[in-house]
Amino acid sequence: MEMAQEQYKSKIAILAKHQGIGAVICFVAAIRLIRQFEMLETCYLLTSGIFIILYLIIVPSVVLRSIGFMKRINLAKGTYKETLIAYTEGRKQFLLIQKVGIYLNFILLIVSLPVLMKVLSGKDIFMENRRVLYWYIPTMTIFLTVFSRWYYGKYRNVTASASNILADLEDLSH
Repeated sequence: MEMAQEQYKSKIAILAKHQGIGAVICFVAAIRLIRQFEMLETCYLLTSGIFIILYLIIVPSVVLRSIGFMKRINLAKGTYKETLIAYTEGRKQFLLIQKVGIYLNFILLIVSLPVLMKVLSGKDIFMENRRVLYWYIPTMTIFLTVFSRWYYGKYRNVTASASNILADLEDLSH
């Protein structure tokens, strides 16, 4: 039982590590954008900036919270059925948050370019250089689609591995 608990924690720790690193990057980016918020002078830049800041704070926080729920599952405590139900609920929630995050990433992709251009170069993309939109959005959409499918598959596999550990426990209990 202790070995299974350690294997389970190891699988969840992989998720926590990757998402933790991503969360730190998101929080730092949000802080940087908040510090430069006064540069966003137009309504669309302000709206986009607010969306980006909220995204960079809320999405990683929700993801880390769902991982924390799965980390707190103690295989030795409670019955196998209770443990399985708790894990299944946590896994569903985690994967649902990942799916929602993928769709929000596409919105982020579109609204982040004007804000990034303004913050990094001081230029308003809609006033100076619209041509970048013609290559940026298609290129980034392709990249984001490929990357999202890859990382969602990885997370699904890691959570499936943790599910297999629980299934092995059921076999041992019979």
